[in-house]
Amino acid sequence: MTTDVFPPEKRSAVMRRVRDRDTTPELTVRRILREAGIGYRLGGCGLPGRPDVVMKGRRIALFVHGCFWHGHDCARGARQPKANADYWIAKIGRNRARDARTSTELTDTGWTVVTIWECEMKAPDFVGDLVQAIRKAPYQAASTSAASSSPDRTY
Repeated sequence: MTTDVFPPEKRSAVMRRVRDRDTTPELTVRRILREAGIGYRLGGCGLPGRPDVVMKGRRIALFVHGCFWHGHDCARGARQPKANADYWIAKIGRNRARDARTSTELTDTGWTVVTIWECEMKAPDFVGDLVQAIRKAPYQAASTSAASSSPDRTY
């Protein structure tokens, strides 16, 4: 017995439309950075985990995570799927493990990792906090391979 409200063909079409880049939250973050005059690049520049936004001069790798897909501890991220639950729980667990591994790899090579959660973008002070945190980050030599002393930042 399936609890899905769509037939398999429709569900497949819906899932194909789920994007992994240029999502609404990612475009919003990019707009905030652009309006603040903060330069960035897309594409991950060959870095582990392909960050959504990279600031090479500051050595900041920025990830914009959807709460459900990356298993955030908010209400939306804690939802348990009813259909095919075992698959989705394992999938989200693998995503979390990959995110942790990627963050460790980046910080070990001197990058500051900034993780922006979809739910936290709704906070009234989000824009100011993000811009201030990015502007406070010191510029670092791009060839530095020593680990950064600044911890991962999460918004």
